[in-house]
Amino acid sequence: MNNVKFGIENATKDEVIKACKTAAIHNEISNFEKGYDTILGERGINLSGGQKQRISIARALIKKPKILILDDCLSAVDTETENRILERLQEKSSDQTTVIVSHRISTIRNAEKIIVIDQGEMIEEGSHESLLKNKGFYFDMYQQQLSEESNDKDED
Repeated sequence: MNNVKFGIENATKDEVIKACKTAAIHNEISNFEKGYDTILGERGINLSGGQKQRISIARALIKKPKILILDDCLSAVDTETENRILERLQEKSSDQTTVIVSHRISTIRNAEKIIVIDQGEMIEEGSHESLLKNKGFYFDMYQQQLSEESNDKDED
């Protein structure tokens, strides 16, 4: 509870739970022996990387920022959890601007606007569909990630 409320001490339990549901971490916290009263080890030693990322997202959400910047925030979560979080963020983003920085196309493909940066310079911008049609850097990255996903599935 206190970890999510960090910096917003007057946040209610309902606000914390709502933020945790959006960040797809509520069920896991509820399954901890002491639920939201669980004491976390130093630097969250008893949490997985994905759990740490989702608690950080909840901590950002509870502050209700007008601009939310998420930098590679879903790199340690599986695709299903990533999709759940992104869907929930999209539902809540009508009154907030969300900027997502990611190397994973699956994380950004539904963004209103995608900006591709290479070596510090913007080289492409547009929607997922328009960038694929351009067959530039974004298209190449997309093809590479599709190939990697296919290889990962073949190994399973």
